[in-house]
Amino acid sequence: MDRRLEGARVLLGVCGGIAAYKMASLTSALVQHGATVDVIMTPEAERFVGPLTFSSLTARPVYTSLWDAPERIPHIRLVREAQAILVAPATANTIAKLAHGIADDLLTTALLAARVPVAIAPAMNTAMYEHPATIENLTTLRARGYEVVEPERGFLAERESGVGRLASEERLFEALALGVARRTSLAGLRVAITAGPTREAFDPIRFVSNASTGATGIALAREAALRGADVTLLLGPTQLEPPFGVRTLRFTTAEQLHALALDHAVGSDITIATAAVADWRPAERAESKRKKSDDDLLVRMVRNPDVLAELGARKGATFLVGFAAETDDHEANAREKLARKHLDAIVVNDVRDERGFGPGENTLALLWSGGRRDLGTAEKSLLAARLLDELIALRENR
Repeated sequence: MDRRLEGARVLLGVCGGIAAYKMASLTSALVQHGATVDVIMTPEAERFVGPLTFSSLTARPVYTSLWDAPERIPHIRLVREAQAILVAPATANTIAKLAHGIADDLLTTALLAARVPVAIAPAMNTAMYEHPATIENLTTLRARGYEVVEPERGFLAERESGVGRLASEERLFEALALGVARRTSLAGLRVAITAGPTREAFDPIRFVSNASTGATGIALAREAALRGADVTLLLGPTQLEPPFGVRTLRFTTAEQLHALALDHAVGSDITIATAAVADWRPAERAESKRKKSDDDLLVRMVRNPDVLAELGARKGATFLVGFAAETDDHEANAREKLARKHLDAIVVNDVRDERGFGPGENTLALLWSGGRRDLGTAEKSLLAARLLDELIALRENR
């Protein structure tokens, strides 16, 4: 018997597609494997299968409206009690609502409040699934960290064959099991993450900085929190918002980051240093704006503290991960940094022509003593999940 869901709390969202009837079998399987299952049905789903079916299988109430037990605020309570959520069958309508933040029923309202892994399993006619709007909406949801359980090719309700048939019960079960494992894989651990650029001023309005936005560190902080970690995010100047519910401490200069890191990263279980820290700062900072003149401006620069090297010297039992943004000899430079700064692992990427900066895609490789794993090219939320999967395995085998 598969025991991965034994004792787990899962939430099943059932939408109004013909495949809704298949959710009864999945619910029964989940219960038989020891899971506690709550079910939310959309009004359209009730046209295909009755709530009594699911309440009989789960021995729990089935929720169909925001006004079911409103004193208990079901859209908040249900997602906070769940360890993972599966929406199946996910209709084109529900997918579109989620992509655009529309919350007009219990299911979409609950999902908007969810801070746990969510998998969605589309099921619809091939023409609807392949429509550019649906493709774009699914891309948006993947970028936000949703797991999409792709539909299969087969016989459809319209008496034709094509892509759009709901994924098999085995794949849906696996999606929930992986979601639960993801939700608890860092439970009880302290994780510190540094992110964003530093700014080193030489007058009140001018500074030396770089193109980092902190997007990778923010994605890692969000993913680590989803996995149950107690996360502290040390975040430099950026226009991106930190993840909801994550303890976030701000810095501007390398010296400020140095002080915060010694207070909050030393002694953590895992520290991931993604911040792009300036190696030098102006030796002097003018109190007033430097006025333009016909003369050249010469600014003397002095070394900043090496935050990562100092964390390496003090790491103790901390699993310490660095980042190397390189333009040439990527792996050789990253491996030299790995050894010199006493890191357990290092992530390297090519930043020529400012590639990899910003909230879009990046291409990463993970290196450790005697090993390498390419993480591929993907949205940063997906890369964060892949990276944490690898780091957890490395830490366990250390």
